[in-house]
Amino acid sequence: MSKKQPIVTLSSIEAEFVVAAASACQAIWLRRIMRFLTLSQKSTLIMCDNSSTIKLSKNPVMHGRSKHIRVRFHFLRDLVKDREIELEYCGTQE
Repeated sequence: MSKKQPIVTLSSIEAEFVVAAASACQAIWLRRIMRFLTLSQKSTLIMCDNSSTIKLSKNPVMHGRSKHIRVRFHFLRDLVKDREIELEYCGTQE
C-alpha cells in the first residue's frame, strides 16, 4: 500500500526505516488478533528494498548516521532483536 508519510525524512534510509516501523506496527497488531483467534505465528517477515535500512535495524553501531531518526521508530530494532520481526531484502523490480 502506498501512503504519504506524516513526517519529513532526510534520507532514503530514514524513509524506509519509518515505513518498516509502520509495517511492524501493523504486523504486531495482526499477530495480536491472530492470537485472540487462537492462531499463532512465531515471526513476521517484512520485505524491504533498502539494504541499509535492514543493516540499521540489526546493528545500532550506525548511530552516528542515524541519530536524527526519532526514537519512536527505533522500536523496530527491538522487534528485530527479539526475533518478532524479520527484515529481508527484496529488489525493487521484484
